Amino acid sequence: MAKVKVKTGFVCSDCGADYPKWQGHCTACDAWSTIKEVRLGSERAARRDGFAGATSSVTLLSQVECTEQSRFSSGSEEFDRVLGGGFVPGSVILIGGDPGAGKSTILLQTMCYAAASKEVLYVSGEESLQQIAGRARRLQLPLDRVKMLAESSVEGVLEAAKSERPEVVVIDSIQVMQSAALEAAPGGVSQVRECAAALTCYAKTSGVVLIMVGHVTKDQSLAGPMTLSHMVDTQVMLSSTEDSRYRLMRTTKNRFGPVNELGVFAMTEAGLREVKNPSAIFLSRSEKAAPGSLISVLWEGTRPLLVEIQSLVVGAQYGSPRRLGIGLDQNRIAMILAVITKHGGLVLSDQDVFVNVVGGIRVLETSADLAVALAIVSSFRNTVLPQDLLVFGEVGLSGEIRPVSNGEMRLKEGVKHGFTRAIVPKGNAPRKGIPGLEVVAVTSLPEALEAI
Repeated sequence: MAKVKVKTGFVCSDCGADYPKWQGHCTACDAWSTIKEVRLGSERAARRDGFAGATSSVTLLSQVECTEQSRFSSGSEEFDRVLGGGFVPGSVILIGGDPGAGKSTILLQTMCYAAASKEVLYVSGEESLQQIAGRARRLQLPLDRVKMLAESSVEGVLEAAKSERPEVVVIDSIQVMQSAALEAAPGGVSQVRECAAALTCYAKTSGVVLIMVGHVTKDQSLAGPMTLSHMVDTQVMLSSTEDSRYRLMRTTKNRFGPVNELGVFAMTEAGLREVKNPSAIFLSRSEKAAPGSLISVLWEGTRPLLVEIQSLVVGAQYGSPRRLGIGLDQNRIAMILAVITKHGGLVLSDQDVFVNVVGGIRVLETSADLAVALAIVSSFRNTVLPQDLLVFGEVGLSGEIRPVSNGEMRLKEGVKHGFTRAIVPKGNAPRKGIPGLEVVAVTSLPEALEAI
């Protein structure tokens, strides 16, 4: 009897890069001894024979019927906001986060309420059904309509899904799923990649909303191959603030909505609760005003968010001055310091500069540049800025203050929280004015320094 030849390949266990033969160094992620041999023939044939749909044909783009994506709510306004308006049938969602961040909790809460109008199948490969039921009863969730399955075999999950015909399927988690066609251990690159591909193919062909929970590594990146992020439609990361009281949910990829949309939840004894007004939790300032403290307005997804920028400037203690930023890019801080020195006339080369964004928020845009610059000057001059002052704007290398997007909506958000004065770029100054708010429009850093 002729021996069947099995095709194999070599894949990096860290980043998922493919290689024609084994080598000790992965040139894609610069890791050593991470390239492993995996079998390719049997699992790909199984996926082709068992999970693929009908053969596709070539079609003109003009002949493709374009139908509006009908969404349905998850039962949580903050979760819907992060997803771009709710669940889209046939979409694949990946939720990642640190252990204990609340991934299973938020999904259990969501599925219990979504089951009132949709058929839901919750697949647990890590916890027993008794553990999940105990948590649900402790959180006082409705339990009578959620269908549960304790299974780690992807073939078993697909078989149960085809017989139960759910509209939403939760996989907790993708790292524990395994396929019988593979000899690799669960959690490996080949297992995660092939199981995710099989589940994704099922979701696309059946119109089921598929939600997969993913683990993260030490550097806060998703465990498994990089192809996992490419397969899914939406990737959501759940993290906790420094005091662990709040959970921040942010989209890093979304084919059906805005990227970097932020949802805020509070961790309570009754589970995760939505925070309707996140600006309020990040504005818990001290009653006594202090130098180096200033409020700025960020734009997170589709809404403004008020945050406090704190700065501390002290004489260098160890010879070489330090520049440390928490929640801000340190290269951006170095650039702002150079602009202050060049166009503001302040010498900070012998000073340690520390900048912090209160509440664990990470600034991903340039609208906080002007607030950072004024906070640094305030701390350096030991001058207290007014508590009702709002500042935003981008700082250029030539000292100019550039406008940012959605300027008027940022100002209106400030008025809602009691701010009466704002320093903004001239391009963001409202033409008709805003009742109750004095707007100071500036075009350069010297003008902004003069305004304070």
